[in-house]
Amino acid sequence: MKMAKALNLSPSPSTSTLSLSSSSKYSNLLKTPTTLSFPFSHHSHSLTVKSSAAATIPTPTTSANQFRVDILSESLPYIQKFRGKTIVVKYGGAAMKQPELKASVVSDLVLLSCVGLRPVLVHGGGPEINHWLKLLNIEPLFHEGLRVTDAKTMEIVSMVLVGKVNKDLVSLINKAGATAVGLSGMDGRLLMAKPTSKSAQLGFVGEVARVDPTILQPLVNNGHIPVIASVAADELGQSYNINADTVAGEVAAALGAEKLILLTDVAGILENKDDPGSLLKEIDIKGVKKLIDEKKVAGGMIPKVNCCVASLSQGVRTASIIDGRVQHSLLHEIMSEEGIGTMITG
Repeated sequence: MKMAKALNLSPSPSTSTLSLSSSSKYSNLLKTPTTLSFPFSHHSHSLTVKSSAAATIPTPTTSANQFRVDILSESLPYIQKFRGKTIVVKYGGAAMKQPELKASVVSDLVLLSCVGLRPVLVHGGGPEINHWLKLLNIEPLFHEGLRVTDAKTMEIVSMVLVGKVNKDLVSLINKAGATAVGLSGMDGRLLMAKPTSKSAQLGFVGEVARVDPTILQPLVNNGHIPVIASVAADELGQSYNINADTVAGEVAAALGAEKLILLTDVAGILENKDDPGSLLKEIDIKGVKKLIDEKKVAGGMIPKVNCCVASLSQGVRTASIIDGRVQHSLLHEIMSEEGIGTMITG
């Protein structure tokens, strides 16, 4: 607070009085001098503020309340824009490992559901799978960034993703006040899997052959939050481990989602991958393909970008890659004009 003021401090062995007169906009706050006493060290001090007119001093509580009201008011256009629309969120990375980030994602989903959006959550669980494999003395193996999944590993993947990670998330969302329903790709034939072209090297790593959203639609329409584990089976009942980004993109397309959001451990798409300040806030499919051709998008970002492009080509309106390491990144992306990551448009 900047003001011209006169201060008189008269200490005594047990008390101190501070007299304040001011010519600022706060000079007419009180009609009569007021003394505020508070403990300090082993003495009692008092603060006397002298002024000539009646008013109320803005308190921190008042300011905080006004700030909340302003934020809610500014959110209205975005609530109106997305109300009744389906938003598919792929959940993974740091947001899955750190308790405070996990709580942030859960609370964001519940809030979005409460104001009328229709969120669908798709998850993987790589770190949790690795943890349980090591407990069972099975060394995790990877080929070109994808998990090598033999029959024994596939059994662990199913148990961890469907039986543990999925149900933990459902429990957290329910506890936060929404109604979540846990599913895997096998439930209701939601996903039909097929082996990848590299099955000889990867084992039971699959791709999405087709999506049947019949089981999802009533859940979404009734305000429930589907939580989908990224495992599925083929026509013969063989289970496959499927990349969660791919599942999220295909589910978004099948539901005709307004938006696909991938929570990642990066800020978004960088024009220069070595410069964190070169974040692209918005780009179209043509621009993304150009970045890939120029090798400005590389490594683990390529499958994420391709997943977004595939969903956009099937009718999803926009796809965003956002930083899941930032608390409440979902709200930042959906409820603000600038967003928080990179939005890809069709």
